[in-house]
Amino acid sequence: MRLYKTDLHLHSVLSPCGDLEMSPKAVMKKASEMGIEIIAVTDHNSMANSCVYQRAAAEFGINYIYGVEIQTAEEIHVIALFDNWEIAREFNKELFNSLLSIKNDPDYFGDQIVIDDEENIIRTINKALLNSSIWTFETVLKKIEAYGGFGFPAHVDAYTNSVISQLGFIPQNSKIIAVGITAHCDVEGLLKKYPYLKDYALIRNSDAHYLADIGSGTTDFYLEEPSLSEIILACKNKKKKNKI
Repeated sequence: MRLYKTDLHLHSVLSPCGDLEMSPKAVMKKASEMGIEIIAVTDHNSMANSCVYQRAAAEFGINYIYGVEIQTAEEIHVIALFDNWEIAREFNKELFNSLLSIKNDPDYFGDQIVIDDEENIIRTINKALLNSSIWTFETVLKKIEAYGGFGFPAHVDAYTNSVISQLGFIPQNSKIIAVGITAHCDVEGLLKKYPYLKDYALIRNSDAHYLADIGSGTTDFYLEEPSLSEIILACKNKKKKNKI
């Protein structure tokens, strides 16, 4: 076993709030320079660019996990991770169909760009991705579990779009074992304010929308191998997860 440096929440050119500089090779080049060994690109409510970024990650020797950042009906952001593309693709279809039928305004929110391996624009997504699913928070968690994925609330220390900001608490009947925190989260202060978060594994991520932010927040996991199943085991046994 050894430590693996991870960033399990960042964005591509697909996310309307993501900068156009977040192309596959540029993202993976910066991630490699920052020593990141396991990465998950988690665009808002869509995995349309996942395979292109997975292949770019492979070129740089970075292990890739398929991911997406879901906005629930309560406007809570949840990260969903999958280790199998065929399963992730089916989940992605159901998720996309669950989004409210609101058209994206590229002049206001930004373009939603799908690219190929040569980083050419092949299409844009018209349905607004900065938008909510009709799925509730609990439904999202159940859907992720049903598809064999791993879900955790994103950036619980954020003032907006976190489970705590929207609900005021984490539902105790959920099967959550980990929560995401922002790149610059004051962990000591967070745990002092919300002592019950000590019961969860904390996963620090960059949530990068710009190249300069990649690597600003990472988590080192002590793993047998660089896989999602090992990350889940590390979260269940917090003593085997090292530095955030």
